[in-house]
Amino acid sequence: MKTFSVGIIGYGWAASAHIAAINQGTGGRVTAVYSSRPLNAAELLRQHGSPIKVYRELDAMLADPEIEVVSITGYPWDHAAQAIAAARAGKHIILEKPMVLELADLRRVESAVRAAGVGFCLCFECRWSEMFLGIKAMLDSGRCGRVHYGEVDYYHGSGPWYGQYRWNITRRGGGSSLLSAGCHALDALLLCMGGEVEEVMTYATQSSHPVFQKYEYPTTSVTLLKFKDGRVGKCASVIDCHQPYYFHTHLVGSEGSILDQKYAVNSPGYDRSSWTETGLHPIDSGDVADHPYRTQFDAFFAALSGGRTMPLTGLAEAVATHEVIFAADRSIAENRPVKIAEVR
Repeated sequence: MKTFSVGIIGYGWAASAHIAAINQGTGGRVTAVYSSRPLNAAELLRQHGSPIKVYRELDAMLADPEIEVVSITGYPWDHAAQAIAAARAGKHIILEKPMVLELADLRRVESAVRAAGVGFCLCFECRWSEMFLGIKAMLDSGRCGRVHYGEVDYYHGSGPWYGQYRWNITRRGGGSSLLSAGCHALDALLLCMGGEVEEVMTYATQSSHPVFQKYEYPTTSVTLLKFKDGRVGKCASVIDCHQPYYFHTHLVGSEGSILDQKYAVNSPGYDRSSWTETGLHPIDSGDVADHPYRTQFDAFFAALSGGRTMPLTGLAEAVATHEVIFAADRSIAENRPVKIAEVR
């Protein structure tokens, strides 16, 4: 497999995790960084262990023929313009979540990527975690039967102690509770349930604590999902809590259930009155250094080498999840159920 030359767009907290994962992996090497603030190439070499060229103009980096892939890790409000520019420059794209903050921008990015024919990977990296790879394998094996109800919830208090708080509190920066962070849980729910969502109804509220009152949008939302085949699901996105990080998962099937890192099945030899531990490592941290980027990026580079579409977190999956998010946010704004067809 070839080694792809990667340029980083936006040098911040997420970028540090992307650079480490790419350089430690099997298919890519970070060779350039674009940042709107001055960076020292010697310091980047010392910190990351290999030469990294510094660009102050995005167009200049995108014009570099040696750069084949870009990893976009900057502010969310820049994602759409930067992804479109990268696609038009013929660069394959790794894009941090959220993909975009507006439905119109979702369509613009989708159109640009498809027109350019470039590879695309969205950082819904929880799909590549040990926990959800294991859960998906169990579901695919049929041990739980047909899952008719699922809930995946995100609890992570994002106050002043969290790096992105200063801009995440703004609607322009964070967008909504789901766009800001809960999208990981919603995306994991869609992975586990499969099928198409027909309609959502979302309710929202907000903590009375002063640090969370500074948010310009409701910091807790609960989304009820109705799938086209009649199944149902629920996703809570809670970024205004004082508690440890918790990625709650409960999936109920015709032959068994999964609860976080435990399961129970209706099979000989299993006691339905008790849970069996899977031993899967939980998703228990909001620190980007703990995210399974390397597994995801290795899969992306392998897909590029083989001329294949990115599995699990490619363009189609990214668009489908964001359609549900934008329907959920419209449901909050208009206080009514919203069909997915309304955002297509």
